[in-house]
Amino acid sequence: MSYRYLIFFEYDGSHFNGFQRQKDKASVQQKLEEAISEINKEKTFIKGSGRTDALVHAINQAAHFDLNFFLPADKLKYMLNKRLEHIYITRCIEVKNNFHARFNVRSKVYLYKITTKRSAFTDDYKWYIPYKLDLKLMKKASKILLGYHNFQNFVSGKRDNYNSAIYKIKIFRKKEEINIIFVGKCFYKYMVRHLVGALVDVGLNKKDLKYIEELINCNKKISSSIAPAEGLYLKKVIYEKGDLYGKYNKKDYKFSK
Repeated sequence: MSYRYLIFFEYDGSHFNGFQRQKDKASVQQKLEEAISEINKEKTFIKGSGRTDALVHAINQAAHFDLNFFLPADKLKYMLNKRLEHIYITRCIEVKNNFHARFNVRSKVYLYKITTKRSAFTDDYKWYIPYKLDLKLMKKASKILLGYHNFQNFVSGKRDNYNSAIYKIKIFRKKEEINIIFVGKCFYKYMVRHLVGALVDVGLNKKDLKYIEELINCNKKISSSIAPAEGLYLKKVIYEKGDLYGKYNKKDYKFSK
């Protein structure tokens, strides 16, 4: 008998060559699997909600895995955090055996950070742009991106399907920092970074709103700028509450803190 767990965790992407396991390069998946395997006393693999690229950070990534014996979720969280560096488990819960961290995702939230004030302490965590950005124009451009579209011109690499839905884009300033939040069904390789690059081109008056319209639902490949990886954060992975409860009645179950 096996027991399936779902973990939510944060990590500093500047210490990893992305989420996915790689040969001879440090990855988030590798470090988590090493820690879990040590506890499980055998080689154990995880399934993440999706991948993040090299240098991309996560505030709330998710993954599931199976143990061959039962551990209370709070204890498992504690044991994992003792074995991890630059990764921190924020929540751990037991879920149904048919739950899948990727296929059960309802939506994801990404955050991109831009700074107009450079610091040695922010180079790995924000995109430094020393020019004034027209946020009003960027917000107008962001409205064009909302809804269900073919995002081929915002995706790197080839896929069978480039369609997705963006539910919300929020752009706001916090002193010297500009935040761009994306909420959508799914985001493909480099998609958020291409979206940010296009919005920044508009904000710098390098491109107009018509350019954004041409990028959307266009079968012809049009090149677009790409924002650096360092400013990107996976902010949240959203599941239906009913998917998250295992053998416990959800009225009685308490999340690990």
